[in-house]
Amino acid sequence: MAERKILWADDEIELLRPHILILEKQGYIVTPVTNGEDALEKVREEHFDLVLLDEMMPGKTGLDTLELIKEHDPSLPCIMITKSEEESLMDQAIGGKIDDYLIKPVNPSQIIAACKKNIDSRSITQARMSQDYMRGLADIGRKLAMGADWEDFQQMHQQLCSWELALDENPGLGFGQTLEDQRRECNREFSRLVQRSYTD
Repeated sequence: MAERKILWADDEIELLRPHILILEKQGYIVTPVTNGEDALEKVREEHFDLVLLDEMMPGKTGLDTLELIKEHDPSLPCIMITKSEEESLMDQAIGGKIDDYLIKPVNPSQIIAACKKNIDSRSITQARMSQDYMRGLADIGRKLAMGADWEDFQQMHQQLCSWELALDENPGLGFGQTLEDQRRECNREFSRLVQRSYTD
């Protein structure tokens, strides 16, 4: 499995050392920082798969830091960790594009579950999408080889549009060129079907 890097920003990070050790045993690489400024600097210097943010830190608050992280990388998942259960704070965090929200005190299993949900579920989803795409590609190839009809082309068009939307949401899947080539081949074969239909 690829390295999964977590940035954890909390002014009491030393008290969270046991949590960090458990995450590291789970295969995560954790970079601890004690404030929002350091978190922003790290995010600009390195790639992280997830950011854990304490809401109350000296200097930049967790919400301020969240806003600047999302300006830098809108797709970077961020989890807010706070002692406050105020609904207005939760609304602010959600409005700031927070991906998850945990209330202190948190136990290690909560942290691990949140990390898996926000990091691993994405890679599992992408792996599944890649498998589905390869199966669909083979199915389209079979239909084209057997002489696709109007209904086949309608289904293929819907499938290609669906993959294009999925690719827009998951650019890291890496099958953009293959999808473009498949679209071109379908268009070429559809043109032939139209020509045959009107010349017969």
